[in-house]
Amino acid sequence: MDLPVEDWIALALAEGVGPMRWGHVLRAEAMTGPIRAWIDSARASVSDARIRSVLSTCAQRDILLLTPGDDRYPAVLTMIPDPPALLFVRGDADVLGWPQIAVVGARRASRRGLADAAWIAGELAAAGFVVTSGLALGIDGAVHEAVLAGGGRTVGVLGSGVDRIHPRRHEDLARRMCSDGALVSEFLPATAPAPHHFPRRNRIIAGLALGVVVVEASERSGSLITARLAAEQGREVFALPTTARDPGGAGCHRLIRDGARLLTSVADVLEELPAQLTASLAASGPAAPRAEAAASQDGTEDPLLGLFDADGTVFDALLQRSGLDAATLNARLFELELDGRITRERQRWIRLQ
Repeated sequence: MDLPVEDWIALALAEGVGPMRWGHVLRAEAMTGPIRAWIDSARASVSDARIRSVLSTCAQRDILLLTPGDDRYPAVLTMIPDPPALLFVRGDADVLGWPQIAVVGARRASRRGLADAAWIAGELAAAGFVVTSGLALGIDGAVHEAVLAGGGRTVGVLGSGVDRIHPRRHEDLARRMCSDGALVSEFLPATAPAPHHFPRRNRIIAGLALGVVVVEASERSGSLITARLAAEQGREVFALPTTARDPGGAGCHRLIRDGARLLTSVADVLEELPAQLTASLAASGPAAPRAEAAASQDGTEDPLLGLFDADGTVFDALLQRSGLDAATLNARLFELELDGRITRERQRWIRLQ
């Protein structure tokens, strides 16, 4: 749905609307009575002065505001049931459109857990992925540090405003991430962290990624929420095992029992993703992924291109026509876009060749 930025801000700030309705608005191909009513109600309940204040604050603090009407809004987030109406970004917004793998885990991590997180994050970055996490203490911090140390790109999703770094000891890390990645939040600038923000943050971590890796999580770890959301969103879930008697690994062991892929190396991640995507990542390296495989391996045209309408096609239509799962379809579209075969205008995919 092509709406002005002011409407999206109103939808985000209005009470009683919420992400599920944002999702309906986002995926609608035409204006309907209920959608028009939601938008009108939101605009009536949120003053123009408040909307202007949001825009002014972003401009003053060098914060990029993305709405679903912006071409840089990550296409992967349009697939989840409750996408954010607003994304506030510091750093390089372009990395949000690159293939991402999330690595999450315990805040009170052991030395072994921190080492494992740094190892797998570094391997994923070297394979060409943007590595995403939550900028928290423990595993998250180790993930971001390892990616930066290896020259990769990393995204931090916050449960606060992007200018309100939590924990404060990660302020320097956050600054460096803005140079080699991005900080992202759906919360207004200056918003303080709060416990009920983090499940909302976790759905964005899962939604941005093709897969989620869980490292050292207890039975009650918030990382299990991220893993559950990832599975519900059609993403791959991986878990790194520990010793049988380690309580810090009980959550990972439960994930594996419930069907998560046991992770022993980055090869386990690559095996679960489309072959064309992993081949293009290997060819391009970590700095800037480029796709080389818009055509099938025998040189013929990718059959996915034959499913496009002349005036563009929404994601849900391609999902139904292709028979692919959401994660695989997103990866295929990403390959075709980088190869210059398709482009995205608002919420429609357009064939260029």
